[in-house]
Amino acid sequence: MSQRGPSGYGLGGPAPYGATSQAEESNGNILDQIRPYTSKVEDMLDSLSEPLKPYLPAIGRFLIVVTFLEDALRIMTQWSDQLTYLHDYRHIPSGITHVFLILNVIAMVSCSVLVIIRKHADYAVAGLTGVVVTQALGYGLIFDLNFFLRNLSVLGGLLMVLSDSWVRKTKAFAGLPQIDEKDRKMYFQLAGRVLLIFLFVGFVFSGKWSIWRVIVSLFGAGACVMVVVGFKAKFSAILLVVILSIFNLLVNNFWTLHEHHPHKDFAKYDFFQILSIVGGLLLLVNSGPGQFSIDEKKKVY
Repeated sequence: MSQRGPSGYGLGGPAPYGATSQAEESNGNILDQIRPYTSKVEDMLDSLSEPLKPYLPAIGRFLIVVTFLEDALRIMTQWSDQLTYLHDYRHIPSGITHVFLILNVIAMVSCSVLVIIRKHADYAVAGLTGVVVTQALGYGLIFDLNFFLRNLSVLGGLLMVLSDSWVRKTKAFAGLPQIDEKDRKMYFQLAGRVLLIFLFVGFVFSGKWSIWRVIVSLFGAGACVMVVVGFKAKFSAILLVVILSIFNLLVNNFWTLHEHHPHKDFAKYDFFQILSIVGGLLLLVNSGPGQFSIDEKKKVY
């Protein structure tokens, strides 16, 4: 047990009311000082993005699944190479390699289409999640940290799709209690927010350091924390969209590489995967952070 004096939390009981209220007031003052600046920027971004707002959900859903569509196209256009890799390097029997690739292509295309047209989202998200897991196992990438973090972010985007679909479901059953549905939506929105930022964690810990990388990492880390706790989440999600989009165009510009360049496929894969995470962030911008957030608590109080 702590042996602090009468003004602490140890032998003398709780701290005096004045000290506690001063600490709370100080924390409140910091947030109150930040809020006007972020609100002004948020209002400016809202006015600039006004023409796009009706299309944000559709754009977000398409970008989330674009990495799966690109991967399905890659498998079909590189069919023999894929079979050779799975058989020679992963030692998977020939018959199983064919079944594995066929099922992956069917699942990625069909589930992606369902996400885009907003039909049977539960099954579509479950199918795409299954693709992420089976490909990690099949291609031996389960212990690749960068792959793991990126796919956590992709899963975060899929959870945002799921929570968005449940918002619309609740309107269809007017006479029934919706408490469980709302609770699920809140938890999945929180999980989606948390998972979305893992791509940026992977970015911070990979690659060579420079002054620009440090600056981008600091801004991005601040935006990630704001997304997770739900403080000015729309503003911070837009900031991450801008950072990731610029990074994607500058670093993963696969279209500038020669057709037979050894890194072309890797850059292309990374480009479309980052687009998927940008799509998840756009859904966050559109729907907000949900009830488990500082933004929502400020509305209540």
